[in-house]
Amino acid sequence: MRIIIGAIVLGLGIYAALDPFHHSPIADFPDFKAHTIECPPWAEFSIFPTDSNNRLQKADLKSLNGVSGPESLAFDPENKGPYTGTADGRILRWDGPNLGWSQFAYTSPNRSEICDKAHKSSLAYVKHEHICGRPLGLRFNKITGDLYIADAYFGLLVVGPQGGLATPLATEAEGVPFKFTNDLDIDMDGNVYFTDSSTIYQRKNFIVLVFSAEDSGRVLKFDPRTGQTQVLARGIRLPNGLSLSKDQSFFVFTESVTGRLLRYWLKGPKSGEIDLFAMLPAYPDNVRINDKGEFWVAIHGRHNYLAFFLASHPRIRMFLLRLPIPARIQYIVYLGGRLHAMVVKYSPEGELLEVLEDKTGKVVQSVSEVEEREGTLWLGSVLSNYIALY
Repeated sequence: MRIIIGAIVLGLGIYAALDPFHHSPIADFPDFKAHTIECPPWAEFSIFPTDSNNRLQKADLKSLNGVSGPESLAFDPENKGPYTGTADGRILRWDGPNLGWSQFAYTSPNRSEICDKAHKSSLAYVKHEHICGRPLGLRFNKITGDLYIADAYFGLLVVGPQGGLATPLATEAEGVPFKFTNDLDIDMDGNVYFTDSSTIYQRKNFIVLVFSAEDSGRVLKFDPRTGQTQVLARGIRLPNGLSLSKDQSFFVFTESVTGRLLRYWLKGPKSGEIDLFAMLPAYPDNVRINDKGEFWVAIHGRHNYLAFFLASHPRIRMFLLRLPIPARIQYIVYLGGRLHAMVVKYSPEGELLEVLEDKTGKVVQSVSEVEEREGTLWLGSVLSNYIALY
């Protein structure tokens, strides 16, 4: 038996080293490198509170009528909406139960009929995202009514209150083009803070970026008065969601690969410094504040021990990635074998206040963003064809 097991292990090792049929998730990335991810002790993940009542299973689902992937949600200054960006490159507006969803804007100047083809899954749109655009983070300037958009392929854009084709504002910083513009927020002076998740991988290669854990991500600031873009932080492993504090003395942003919620100080003696705001139990996505200044963070499931182990063993991770196992399957294994919706709320000081889950994905399978409005949580997901209300 030991000889048989040894032969199997040897065979897999040879296959992984050679990848003869180029069926591995990283076959098209010859320069791929798996990096070590520093994590707290496993005990800190395992004791993270759970929602024993699975309260997200009580959520109501609002269909998007054939389109998928509502990543971000935003309400305009007149409280209309929400508005959401979808997998086909459009931004839709909710006009109430009688009228439903209507097209408000789009980000690609090259939009064609291939963008209008309906698919059952948001993942099926990925092939043409570079043509159709992929609007992710959305925020309204509450003074002007303009909608600012982080499009994964077309950078930072803006569109007026009447909608239509969005206008590009920034596509690079320090001569380095954006590869994966992700989320944003706007201060009272109109400055836009936003994330570029990688300068190496595009959104369509998101899973490969997670497996790599490379640190080319940046956090940036766009000044509308000068048109200049400044790099505030670099060396970040997949910076994702971003939200200013209520008093705008700092903003928090998620570092998805490490599970960290980081704080960047804008005012006070720590101005320009970054510290740890909270440690999360899996891959965080967007973060939004409510009227009290509390932060809602959307999380993709929970880490299992395998994901924890592989984080600090990049050679083993590299070995598995060279096997002919599709990237999506390996990613689901990282998430514990199933999609698992989870959202958490933190105080302005970083104290954990609430955990909501659907541990089995019975009703809500994933959440990318949480927007709290008048006692209701609006939950968007880049993987779903609906918005959930709790």
